[in-house]
Amino acid sequence: METDTEMSRDLEQYARTLGEAARAAGRLLALTSGRQRNDALTRIAEALRNRTAEMLAANARDLEAAESARLSKAMIDRLRLDDSRVAAMARAVEEVAAQPDPVGRVLGGWVRPNGLRIEKRAVPLGVVAIIFESRPNVTSDAAALCLKSGNACILRGGKESHHSNLAIGAVLAGALEAAGLPAAAVQIVDTTDRRLVPALLVQEETIDLVI
Repeated sequence: METDTEMSRDLEQYARTLGEAARAAGRLLALTSGRQRNDALTRIAEALRNRTAEMLAANARDLEAAESARLSKAMIDRLRLDDSRVAAMARAVEEVAAQPDPVGRVLGGWVRPNGLRIEKRAVPLGVVAIIFESRPNVTSDAAALCLKSGNACILRGGKESHHSNLAIGAVLAGALEAAGLPAAAVQIVDTTDRRLVPALLVQEETIDLVI
């Protein structure tokens, strides 16, 4: 049986592994075109529709655990997925894909006295870690927004939606690979241990922003 110190070391190593994989994926994403990223988002929306059954099966495990834990009806409702909610997740991804490409957008510019023009353009941040509550749809929403803007992401949802998030993550990974992009561009934290959060927060060399 592992001691608390050993478990903490394991979590620190896991956090480093997540960050390093995301950093490598982020470098590749930064080289993609808006068309490539939109293709990936379109494939994600299609995969969400085609693989609804496996996500609902995973969600059923979370709902069973939530009911056993006697969570409130409002909490359970936020956690619940069904055919219509998965369809809404897919539509939301398509809506992100339909937005103008934010990468390369000119934010401002000026011309120097010598005629040299200088421009400020929007570029990807790199790697974004997002920690959120137990709403499974946030997983696909957050991934879509990060991909659209050329950023890799590490997603850590609430423990109540753990199985749902992992199932959604598997769908996202498959769609990314089908689009020729690295699956590590979207990573779902596979532990519910709260000690992982501070371990992620100190990965300054690989994670650029934590939300």
